[in-house]
Amino acid sequence: MGIDEERLEAAWRLLDSEVEQGRIPGGTVLVLRRGMTAAHAAGYSLIDGETRISATADTVYDCASLTKVVVTLPLVLQLIEQGMLALGDRVSAYFPAFSANGKGEVTVRQLLTHTSGMAAYRDFYSHGLAPDEIMAAICADPLVCEPGTKVVYSCLGYIVLGRLVSQLLGMSLDRAAENLIFRPLGMTSSCFNPPESWKPHIAATEYDPALGTFRWGRVHDENAYALGGVSGNAGLFSTAADLARCAAVWLDRGGFLISRAAVEAALRNDTIHLAGAARGLGWVLHGDPRDASGDLLSARSYGHTGFTGTSLCIDPARDLAVILLTNKVHFGRGRSIAGFAARVHNAIAASLTD
Repeated sequence: MGIDEERLEAAWRLLDSEVEQGRIPGGTVLVLRRGMTAAHAAGYSLIDGETRISATADTVYDCASLTKVVVTLPLVLQLIEQGMLALGDRVSAYFPAFSANGKGEVTVRQLLTHTSGMAAYRDFYSHGLAPDEIMAAICADPLVCEPGTKVVYSCLGYIVLGRLVSQLLGMSLDRAAENLIFRPLGMTSSCFNPPESWKPHIAATEYDPALGTFRWGRVHDENAYALGGVSGNAGLFSTAADLARCAAVWLDRGGFLISRAAVEAALRNDTIHLAGAARGLGWVLHGDPRDASGDLLSARSYGHTGFTGTSLCIDPARDLAVILLTNKVHFGRGRSIAGFAARVHNAIAASLTD
């Protein structure tokens, strides 16, 4: 792998320390390099009174916004490759109601790069709306800024993208993910709405007073849950090993699942005209304010994080991918995983011998 094992232990110790200091209940770090992997797990997937379930390298996590780059982005790219969609297409061409309140010129590219001007989030889930009603509410929602003028990280935009994928493919998003991503890549521990039989292997997330227990095996994101657990912004459950299979596609610069041309298009800085921003299609590029790659990975690195405490970082210059999965929100909502992920990435980068 070209990794100094003693130095790599520093990354493992960071995870152990985060657990010991009570910042996270548990987690897994997986390193993928040159087709080989090394992984370390620590802590617990569930802490409920006296009940403790140990986290393992095979624990299934609620990946939250990693759904955007693991599921939604590849499916959109596949549609573009097949000529069924284009980045410059107006979203209103597919959803006429979307043109309301100044959104008529918003493009697919702008949804992917979070430059649509749409709001970051709305609590549509709290109004008891059905999935079609939530989509109608998003279509009617006003912009918070002019399209193309600012990066506003928008879960709403990816909900729309998920619906667009489903409409064009003529199948639900979860079925599309299974048929076109999970099965081809051998991601056997990935799905939306995991079955009850998976529950002992799933990391629980936040305590839900309405349930009187933890959210365990059901998506943490409230809007995604209101959408039936299947959404373009969140809902993916997966393991570190499965996500490594996805990361390998990007490290190989495509050629399988998505084309090399699509990978190159996704990794161009589409927000270079916006001061301080570095956004590709879906991905957060090196130097963006949300960049969690740390200080020692190359300027070609890119990645994404998830609210539940997840991170995926890829550095093609070093043939390296790092997957960090935790159930941070098991202890409640608080700071982002980005700072901790950056420190893990620094330790792993320092362990590389070439």
